[in-house]
Amino acid sequence: MNHLGIAIKKLRPTAEFSFSDNDYSTIKWDKLEGDAPTQSEIDAAIKQVEADEIAAQKAQQAAKSALLEKLGLTEEEASLLLS
Repeated sequence: MNHLGIAIKKLRPTAEFSFSDNDYSTIKWDKLEGDAPTQSEIDAAIKQVEADEIAAQKAQQAAKSALLEKLGLTEEEASLLLS
């Protein structure tokens, strides 16, 4: 699911919907409790989804670096072992 779909699910977890071309104006609501989220609500949720992804990538990289350091390996050495 792309960022638009993930953002909608964050805002309306039980909603069922479809859209095309990652475009807010094409959203078709099959099931929606309450009002549809506005474009600005979705834009803010997309920014949060992107920030969450960046934070997760940084955490994963930090964990990888910590493990390599604990094992006494460089990234290149680990890469050679796994190839």
